[in-house]
Amino acid sequence: MNLAVIQLLVLAGVAIFLILRLRSVLGTREGFEKPQAPLPGPSRSTESSRRDFEVIEGGVDRDIADHVDEGEAADALARMKTVEPGFSVGEFLHGARGAYEMILMAFERGDLESVAPFLDDDVLESFADVVKMRAENGVTVEASFIGVRETTLKRASFDPAVGEAEITVRFVGEITSVVRDAAGDIVEGDPNAVKRQRDVWTFARQMGTGDPNWKLVATGE
Repeated sequence: MNLAVIQLLVLAGVAIFLILRLRSVLGTREGFEKPQAPLPGPSRSTESSRRDFEVIEGGVDRDIADHVDEGEAADALARMKTVEPGFSVGEFLHGARGAYEMILMAFERGDLESVAPFLDDDVLESFADVVKMRAENGVTVEASFIGVRETTLKRASFDPAVGEAEITVRFVGEITSVVRDAAGDIVEGDPNAVKRQRDVWTFARQMGTGDPNWKLVATGE
C-alpha cells in the first residue's frame, strides 16, 4: 500500500471521527434536499386540534395555546408569565429561531467567541472540544445556512423557588456543508447538496431578573 493511499485512509478516519463527535453535540444531518421555495414559518396544528385551558382569570392565553397543548408545558409557561407578565412564547420562539442559526453557523466556522455569552459553560466546552480537534487535524468546515423549516416547542419547566425557566425546542434546518483536509480537498459533504439538520436544544433563563437573554444549556437529537 503506497503512502498516498495510507494518507487518504487516515484523513477519511479523521473525518468520520469528527462527524460522530459533531453528532454528539449537535443533531443529525440526513438526506439530499433539492432547493425549494422560500421556507414556511413554524408549522402549527389547526385550531380545532388545540385544547383550551385557562392560564389567566377570564380566558385562554392564545400565546400559550397556539404552541402547546394543555399540560405540564402549558402550566410552566403560564407560571413564567406570572413572574414576568411581558414574556411572550411567540417572541421567544422567534428569538430561538434566530439564535439557532447564529450559534450553529458560529460552530461550523469555529468562531465560538461571538456566541459564548449565549452558551452554558458545559455546552461551550463541548463545542470548543470539537473545534480544537478540527484545528489539530487540519480539518476545516465550509457551511451555508439555507433556512429553518420547523420550530416546535417540545417541553417547558419552571422552578419557582429559584425562578429558573427551561424551554426545549426542536429545530429542523437546512444547510450545505463540506469538510476539507489540510490540502483543501473535500473529504466529506457536497457544496451543492442541501442537508436537513435536526436538533433539539434547551434554553434556560432566570425569570424576573431584568436580563432578557436565554442561554443554550443542552443539545441533542
